[in-house]
Amino acid sequence: NSSDLSPSFILASIPGLEAVQSWMAIPLCSAYILAVTGNCAVLLVVQMEPSLHAPMYFFLCMLAAIDLALATATVPRILSFYWFDSREIGFGACLLQMFLIHTLSAIESTVLLAMAVDRYVAICHPLRHAAILTNAATAKIGLLAMARGVLFFLPLPLLLLPLPFCGSRGLSHSFCLHQDVMNLACANTTPSVVYGLTAILLVMGLDAVLICLSYILILKAVLRLAAWRERLKVFSTCIAHICVVLAFYVPLIGLSVVHRFGKDLAPLVHIIMGNIYILVPAVLNPIIYGVRTKQIQRRIL
Repeated sequence: NSSDLSPSFILASIPGLEAVQSWMAIPLCSAYILAVTGNCAVLLVVQMEPSLHAPMYFFLCMLAAIDLALATATVPRILSFYWFDSREIGFGACLLQMFLIHTLSAIESTVLLAMAVDRYVAICHPLRHAAILTNAATAKIGLLAMARGVLFFLPLPLLLLPLPFCGSRGLSHSFCLHQDVMNLACANTTPSVVYGLTAILLVMGLDAVLICLSYILILKAVLRLAAWRERLKVFSTCIAHICVVLAFYVPLIGLSVVHRFGKDLAPLVHIIMGNIYILVPAVLNPIIYGVRTKQIQRRIL
């Protein structure tokens, strides 16, 4: 009945399926193994194939590493809960997991923006592409993406650290998210609300706008080409990136909508949306680029 500065939280189980959730973990484990295998394959192929040592494929390696880290920061803990009924997660572990999820998502958003700029330069300024996006510039972009994610989302756990928690300790997901943890605090959370929304808008929101702007410019350049076949050939180089962007932003937007406006929705919806947000990009990204990139296909075969 008293507030606790270092509480533990209770991870959400699958409503109505607690008795069989160990079996429900099998598809989740299979998706995790597929994500690890696919992303490791991408990293290995790019490392072993000298012809793939180019900015586009280095960005793809960054995506693969981020997806591996994000899935590994969450799925093993979820599986331990489903298989061994380890529902309780400590305050420090929860804040660390929350920081990793939001920071890695911000880094992935920045890398997707860099890939959109890469496509814009390659299509609209092909003669300057090699001079602008050198390997050194690609490495700097990767470091900038990491610094941006850490600097923007490190304050989230720091703002929650001094808050007291009382009453319910039950989370609405099988892992820790900022808004989910924040809603359990029995104190004024206005600074956390304002900063969290500002950080998301300045990172994911701004990136989404700039990605759309890049593709508007790309579309204008493509439409200036005379032949339809040539237009399709040029624009087809963007299909894989567009699919990856959708695989990242659609679950992110869906999860945000569920948090903001879905308080009356069934708990199962929150759990499903959370798992989709964590695993869908990690599973789909290597498949998309494996299907769309002939060099990767040949090397894997």
